Amino acid sequence: MTTVLVVDDNRDICEIVTVLLTSEGYDVEVGHDGRTALRRCAEAVPDLVLLDVALPDLDGLDVARTLRRTPATEAVPIVLLTARAHPDDVAAGRAAGADDYLVKPFSATALLDAVAVSLRRRSS
Repeated sequence: MTTVLVVDDNRDICEIVTVLLTSEGYDVEVGHDGRTALRRCAEAVPDLVLLDVALPDLDGLDVARTLRRTPATEAVPIVLLTARAHPDDVAAGRAAGADDYLVKPFSATALLDAVAVSLRRRSS
């Protein structure tokens, strides 16, 4: 089963994303801060990380950079979920190692497409 780690400090978003992804057959793990995301990835490498940028302790860009520098997670697809829509923010996300960038609010279709495309790229 494909495992997706969802990291967002907004518990409602985590719940919505979890319901959506599990209904599509994904196994979902949840974290609410950057340190938890890194710990979970160290314990069991997910197939994909959905990551908020604005996290309370360690921002998502730092988490993404750390995942990219860590051999076990360097190839794990990262999709950023954020309210930051400025082109500079998108560029910063890509520079940090994000494979995709979804601006909140996002549609269920956009999220599922981003997950599917990112996973497909990884397996190619």
